[in-house]
Amino acid sequence: MKNLYLILLIVVVGLASCAKPVLPPESKPDAQLTKGEAELRIQKFEANVLALQARYDEIAKKADDTRTNLESIKKELQDCEDEILKLIGATKADVDAFRQKLGVIEAKVREMQRLSEDKLLERQDDVKKLESDLNELRSSKISLIPEFYTKIINLAKDIRGLYREKKITTYTVGTWAENRDCLWNIAGKIDIYADPFMWPKIWQGNTDQIRNPDIIHPGQILKIPAKGPKTSDEIKAERKYWRNKKQAQAEAGATQDGGVK
Repeated sequence: MKNLYLILLIVVVGLASCAKPVLPPESKPDAQLTKGEAELRIQKFEANVLALQARYDEIAKKADDTRTNLESIKKELQDCEDEILKLIGATKADVDAFRQKLGVIEAKVREMQRLSEDKLLERQDDVKKLESDLNELRSSKISLIPEFYTKIINLAKDIRGLYREKKITTYTVGTWAENRDCLWNIAGKIDIYADPFMWPKIWQGNTDQIRNPDIIHPGQILKIPAKGPKTSDEIKAERKYWRNKKQAQAEAGATQDGGVK
């Protein structure tokens, strides 16, 4: 009897090992489904489609509500901007022009912030011009618009950060007999400007003690402005000097000619 049970057990195990695995309905390919399994799968698919459609409709409604709210906010913002323009007595064109001018100043400030210290020192007149242009914009009521107010304050700080103090060096005037010192020769010295045509810089840097640039005195301690191109004021002073010189020479010639008989 025990042998019979053993044989039956071996047969059952063998049959089990040879049998194909039974897949759950949800894992079967469509072609292997029974009619009932296929109908059940279709029902689940239709239920998922309905759930997704409901979710889509919910999201679409929220999107429509959001668009409606956005349009309402834009309308309120436009009304607010129109009211501000009315209060400051400006038009949209005025604001656009203001924005453009401010943008130009911003670009110039960024450019100058990238300059080396020496180059920046040479461009101090440009820094003053930037500050003057910004102050002109600040005098407009348009500068009070929130879009510009903080930006202008930050720009003013940036411009102040561009100012540099010129290092002041001095030169003690010697005698003409020993040193041949005049503004032309002093400017031409290697350790000064190495360029005699820069003499107006020394003159304009010492107008407190030099009235006539043709006349300086031994022992005078002259301030030597930093190296760099002539400023607009120095160029104007030089041109005026040569005009006066030419006029004086012409008058002297006329007087001399008038005295000849």
